[in-house]
Amino acid sequence: MDLLKALSEIAGAPGREERVRDLIKTHVTTAADEVHVDAMGNLFAAVHAKVRTDLTRKVMLACHMDEIAFYARNVDAKGFIRLQQLGGFDVRNLFARRVLIQTRSGDIIGSLNPVGRPIHVQTEEDRKRTLRIIDLFVDTGLPADEVRERVRPGDPVTLIQDFRDLGEVVTGKCMDNRVACWTGIRVLEQVAQAPNLAHDVVVCFTVQEEIGVRGAIVGGYSVNPDIGIAVDVTLAIDQPGIPEEEQITRLGGGAAIKIMDSYSVSDRGLVDEFIDVAEARGINYQLEILPLGGTDAGGLQRARGGCRAITISVPCRYVHTVTETVHKDDLHGAVNLIVAWLDASGTAE
Repeated sequence: MDLLKALSEIAGAPGREERVRDLIKTHVTTAADEVHVDAMGNLFAAVHAKVRTDLTRKVMLACHMDEIAFYARNVDAKGFIRLQQLGGFDVRNLFARRVLIQTRSGDIIGSLNPVGRPIHVQTEEDRKRTLRIIDLFVDTGLPADEVRERVRPGDPVTLIQDFRDLGEVVTGKCMDNRVACWTGIRVLEQVAQAPNLAHDVVVCFTVQEEIGVRGAIVGGYSVNPDIGIAVDVTLAIDQPGIPEEEQITRLGGGAAIKIMDSYSVSDRGLVDEFIDVAEARGINYQLEILPLGGTDAGGLQRARGGCRAITISVPCRYVHTVTETVHKDDLHGAVNLIVAWLDASGTAE
């Protein structure tokens, strides 16, 4: 889990994924036949087919590097920083958090808190107030003049949280979607060693997924794959207060084969193929329908003339918080399922 820890703790706001990209590049350069970065910042790592048949296809995996984050929007006269939201935060999870501000002159640590009175001096009206993102500010503790000199609008602000291995599960920030980056690296390592690989496999570590699957659209247009596989997390809300029929997936139940979400409907033939492979190889899986939200599959389906697309998901509790939690069996299951499908789908019956 050392690689996942490093991926989890590094900063990568939408549009500022360079630190994540540089880390991934050190892990894919040896395994891949080709590595390059496009103008938008997507990182492509390709492994060519070892055996070509009538079934050989160009398969693209999309694994987004960015995390929900903020940009600095304004610094007031006292040095307090206001924020522009990038992605789907629940404000209830943002109180009293440490944040990292990436400036031209180096990183600054700050604390994220809401405007208003602390609980000791709150009025009844204060307690009833619903806070919004616009009500949050960052306090660096630095002199106002220094903050105004160092921090400018557009500097990325990301949450800070350490990664913890709890035995069967791991927890931290950015499991969405550094889990997919980890999966993409592991798949690439395995297919690079596969003597009978019958597909051209391109793993695209995409940018700006959290603000509209932008990198995947550009990456899909460039690669023009026959088949697109988005790798992401999905909701595992198998927790108190949620009826069983609303839980989407459960932790430890296996990688999820997505049927649909609000961005895409998975290709039915691919859904059946992944189910068949999972059952033939004894790989645990779940079927996922996500009512709201989406993945890079939505971008891949729309690039150029489109492609057959699907999402393979890793169940995750507490999505879009700094305590996102995934099960190790599901992590390894996602890798095993994708590699098994690549093997089976390139072999004639």
